[in-house]
Amino acid sequence: MKNTLGDLNNHLFAQLERLNDENLKGEKLQEEITRAEAVNSVATQIIANGSLVLKAKKMMDDRMDADSELPKMLEG
Repeated sequence: MKNTLGDLNNHLFAQLERLNDENLKGEKLQEEITRAEAVNSVATQIIANGSLVLKAKKMMDDRMDADSELPKMLEG
């Protein structure tokens, strides 16, 4: 199974729709809130990971530019 950021977006909107259900009350509402918190936590990690991959890709692309400078921490 291969998920995409588009799939994540769909899951987040589906979760939002479940939270918007005005018929949810009491224990069922609390269960949905708990589920939303878990989905949010996982989504945050997925987005952070995607951001890190993008930064690494950009850094690699920049390194291929002959005029690029190394970050200060990597200079000798």
